Amino acid sequence: MSVTRIANGTIVDGTGLPAFVGDVFVAGDRVVDVVPRAPSLPGRTCPDMETVDATGLLVTPGFVDAHAHSDAYLVLEPDAPSKVTQGITTEINGQCGGSVAPRYGEARLSGDWAALLGNRLTWRSLAEYRDVLAAAKPAVNTIQFVGHNTLRSSVVGYAGRAATPEELDAMRRLLEQALDEGGWGLTTGLIYQPGKYATAAEVEALAAVAAARGGLYATHMRSEGDRILESIDEVIALARKTGIRAEISHLKTSGPKNWHKIDAVLEKVGRAVDEGCLLGSDRYPYCAAGTDLDVLLPDWAQEGAAVAERVRLQTPDLRARIVREIDALDRDWATVMIGGTWHADNKRFCGKTVREIIEWSNGRMVECDQTAAPPNAQTPNPPNLQPPKPPTPQTSKRPDLTPGELICRILEKDGCKTGAFFFGMNEANLDRIFAQPWIVPGSDASLRAPWGPLAADHPHPRAYATMPEFYRRVRALGVSREETIARMTSVPARRFGICGRGVLTKGAFADLVVWDEASFAAKATYLRPHQFTDGVRLVMVNGVVPYANGVFTGRRGGRFLSR
Repeated sequence: MSVTRIANGTIVDGTGLPAFVGDVFVAGDRVVDVVPRAPSLPGRTCPDMETVDATGLLVTPGFVDAHAHSDAYLVLEPDAPSKVTQGITTEINGQCGGSVAPRYGEARLSGDWAALLGNRLTWRSLAEYRDVLAAAKPAVNTIQFVGHNTLRSSVVGYAGRAATPEELDAMRRLLEQALDEGGWGLTTGLIYQPGKYATAAEVEALAAVAAARGGLYATHMRSEGDRILESIDEVIALARKTGIRAEISHLKTSGPKNWHKIDAVLEKVGRAVDEGCLLGSDRYPYCAAGTDLDVLLPDWAQEGAAVAERVRLQTPDLRARIVREIDALDRDWATVMIGGTWHADNKRFCGKTVREIIEWSNGRMVECDQTAAPPNAQTPNPPNLQPPKPPTPQTSKRPDLTPGELICRILEKDGCKTGAFFFGMNEANLDRIFAQPWIVPGSDASLRAPWGPLAADHPHPRAYATMPEFYRRVRALGVSREETIARMTSVPARRFGICGRGVLTKGAFADLVVWDEASFAAKATYLRPHQFTDGVRLVMVNGVVPYANGVFTGRRGGRFLSR
C-alpha cells in the first residue's frame, strides 16, 4: 500500500493541544502516524512514498460543517466545490426539518432541489438515496438527519392542523425505518411548512423514537426573535422528557427589539449545556439569515406550501389581501435582500434590497436596467458588501408599487422559489455568541459551484466562506489557534458522535486540510457570492485528495457515515 507523507507542516491536531512541526503519514483511508520533527533528525522515508511539502503551512483535521443542507446537491455536484475549497470534509445534512428522505405521500423537496435534480430524483427511502449517493461518489462525507417536515408531509401533507394519533404512528414508523437505514437522528424546522403546525407533544413523540435508537436532535426553533426564550425552554423540556441529546441550530437573537435578550439567551443555553441537557449550538459568521422569500407571506397564505401559494398569488382577491398584509408588517425593507431567483426578469434583483428596488425602479420594476445596481445608501453594512453602480435614469413612475406588490410579483414569476437574506442580527451579539466554547461553525448552506446548474443561483456568501470567517472572527476574540481549530473539528465530531474524525492521531480516518493561515480568507460577498476561499492548499477525505493547489482532481472519497 502506498504511503503519503505530509512533511514539515505545523500540525494542529484538533485536540486543543499546542501545535508542533512534524509529519503526517497516510496509508489507505487512515492516518498511520503523526511524528514531531526533531531538528537534527531526517524525516522518515519508505519505498513507494509520495511526499507533500507543508513547510510554513498548517496541517489540521478536516473541518466539520455542523449544519448543512447539501443532501440533494451532493448528487448533482459531487465535487462539492464551495465546501472543499474552505476545508470542509464532513457535512451534517438534513437540517431544519427538511431532508431528502423519506419522501412519500405529498412530500416534496424544496423547490430549488426538485427543479435542479429533475430526473435524478429517483429515490423515496433513505436506503434508496444512499444508493444514488454512492453512485455519485461525493467528495465529502455526509451525515444524514431525518427531517420532521419531510416526515410530516409524507403522512399528513401540508395541512395546517395537528396530526391524528394514526398519523403520528405512521410518522414514527417512517422515522424508525429511516434511522435503521442510516439516519443520524431527527431535525425540526418549526417556523416552516408544515412543521409549524406540530404540537410539542408530536415533536417529543418523534424525538423519543430517535432517542431510543441512539439518535440526536437538532432544531430550528419555533422562534429566534420575539419568543426565543420560550422556544429555548421548549427544546430543553423535550431533551429532559425524552433523554435525547439536543442541539440548537444557528443560535441568534433576530430583530432589533430582541437584541437585548442576548444575556438571557446565553445564560439559559449555557446552563443547559453545563447540566448536560443540551449539546450546544452552531452558528454561521454573518448577520444576515438566508431562507426563502415566501416566509414573508401571511401564515394563512403559506398553508399548503408552494403549490397552494402560487394559486393564491394568481387569485386577485387573495393576492390583494396578501399585499395588504405584507405592507402592514412592521419591517425595515432595507433589511430584506433578494437572493437566488429563477425567472430571467428577476435576475436583476439578486443582491438588492426591497427598499432599493422600489426606490430605484420608481414604479418601473419591469423596465429597470438589468446591468445597473440601485443606490446603496439604505442597505445595512454586511461584511464585504461593495458599493453598486449608479442607477439608470427613469423617465416615468408608478408610485403605487409597494413592498407587498413587489414581493408578490417576484414570487409569482419564480414559482415561490425565491431566496432572500434577512439582516436582522447584531454584530456585537454575534461576537458574544462566538465567544461561547459550545458554539461550532455551521454554514446553514447547501454546497454551490460557480459552474454548471448551480452557477445560476445567488447564494448567501456563507456557502463559500463560513470556515474562514468563523476562524477570523473567533481568533479576533482572543481565542487561541488550537481552541478555534478544535471547535471546527473535534468538538463537533465528538458532539455528534462521529468516530475517528476531527483529530489527527494514529488510526484516525485521513480527513485533513493543509492550509496557509496568513492567506486563509473569504472572498465571497453578498453581491458576488460565487468566489472560493483563499488559502486552502490541499484537502484529503478518507485518504483521497479531491482538491489540491487550486485544482479539482476528480478523485472523490467521501462517504455516507452511519453510527
